[in-house]
Amino acid sequence: MPFSRRASLALAALMPGCTSAGLSDALTPRGGYTRTADIAYGPHPRHRLDLYETGRQGPLILFIHGGEWRRGDKDVYRFVGQALCARGFDCAVINYRLYPEVRFPAFVEDAALAVRHMGRPLTLMGHSSGAHIAMLLALDPRWLAGAPIRAGIGLSGPYDFLPLDDPLHADILDGPLGLEATQPIRFANGAGPPLLLITGDADTTVRPRNTTNLAAARRAAGGVVREVHYPGVGHAGTITAVAALLRPFSPPVLDEIDAFIRQVAGIA
Repeated sequence: MPFSRRASLALAALMPGCTSAGLSDALTPRGGYTRTADIAYGPHPRHRLDLYETGRQGPLILFIHGGEWRRGDKDVYRFVGQALCARGFDCAVINYRLYPEVRFPAFVEDAALAVRHMGRPLTLMGHSSGAHIAMLLALDPRWLAGAPIRAGIGLSGPYDFLPLDDPLHADILDGPLGLEATQPIRFANGAGPPLLLITGDADTTVRPRNTTNLAAARRAAGGVVREVHYPGVGHAGTITAVAALLRPFSPPVLDEIDAFIRQVAGIA
């Protein structure tokens, strides 16, 4: 469904990475959860996470922010922690090292380190390049073999995007493991948890075919996958839709996430 004009205006206040991050934080409800900020999961200053808890030990979701592998910060995403806690889930929102300080696969290694730090079964969730990292962790066994990953959720993620047509992306991703290792779809035929893949059909930043192709590959391999496309929704719309301010006139992304996590966890 297309965003209304009201949603478009409100989007500026909640757009991840924008200068209105403080306004986004101020507009997010504070009740119903506790937030423990800046928990170290590794030695680097970017190895930090914010933990949002309901106090009920519900399922845990580890959220990985987007930003083209080179920008973004967990502090902008209180609205994600609040949204998930409102449905009875705990949520860890992580930072990780960014380009140009590091290149692939360092940010995947950081997210894997955060998963191991949590020490309990969890669902991986990410938006945009964060969804790319989440799907690599879920599908490529070199990163988290044997870890208790219950499910993976990808919002508007790049999963099947070779050949690279952007020199910046080539510099970020073309490393010692080779470009094939950067493509989640290359690992779709192996074992992996249930996936929820959501995109907007108006996304011109990460083409919806990334979601379509990965979902088809997982189905062909016998994997469990739910694929959701929202007409008229762009790249940011799949993540801002979970924010309390925008939920009433956004696509039901949070409802999809809620139903999927409950199904995977066996919660009525």
